Amino acid sequence: MTDFLNSKNERMTTDKLYTVSKKALFTATLLLSLTSQEAEAQQETVMESKDVFATLTKYEVKQAAEQVFRKAISHYVHHALEQETNILTEAFYEQDKPSVLWLIERWSNKAAFEKFRSNSMMEIDSLAANCRRSPIVTIDVKDLEPLTKKEWRRGSQKDDKPLTIMLFVDSKPGTEDVFEKVYHTAMPAFRGEKGVINYQLSRFIADSTKFVTYEKFRSDDAFQYHLNFPPIQPVIDYLNTSIKTQPFQAGIHRLIQFAPVMAE
Repeated sequence: MTDFLNSKNERMTTDKLYTVSKKALFTATLLLSLTSQEAEAQQETVMESKDVFATLTKYEVKQAAEQVFRKAISHYVHHALEQETNILTEAFYEQDKPSVLWLIERWSNKAAFEKFRSNSMMEIDSLAANCRRSPIVTIDVKDLEPLTKKEWRRGSQKDDKPLTIMLFVDSKPGTEDVFEKVYHTAMPAFRGEKGVINYQLSRFIADSTKFVTYEKFRSDDAFQYHLNFPPIQPVIDYLNTSIKTQPFQAGIHRLIQFAPVMAE
């Protein structure tokens, strides 16, 4: 009887050890799988950001044509957003100059952008031929510390009154790397602000001394908070001393988004 009980206890112990081992192996495999998936996701993000093509297009149109031109751009924006290769396409007018419109696009690569544009710009091009007041301006940029597609498509909340700020910076030659380093230090704090939806620094492809910031806030109050946010001081110091033309505030554009209307 004693031998039987001992044998039974041994089998129970063995079964328990086997069960624990299976659970441990499953957990380890799961963790390894998650780690592998995270690594692959990070690698994909790096690869995607390496090829991302970003461009800004500025239209200044006749006042009588503002609404019809915005409608044409809205059609383009919504069609672009349906494309798998589109990261984000948005359209804005300047708060203080509604006849100035900005089309801001980010695509997974330049070829995808060019293919889409060649088939989708007829309406805008046709209007621009008769409605623009000045030459169209196109600026291709390289995002520094780029965001993911999911981060770019983060929308405003129900009670937000979004405001987008673009700041164009023309650095004195030889100081552009300083500006980039200053922003690199401040960027985590900026992106972590409660009132910030998105924040991006980009460098002109055609001129490495020129930059543009894209700063989307949940409200004007959030923007005013940002202007007094302590981590911004080194940026302000640079702008007051190391750009070609002062005051730097002349390079600030306050933008109101009209396409698309995205909410969280």
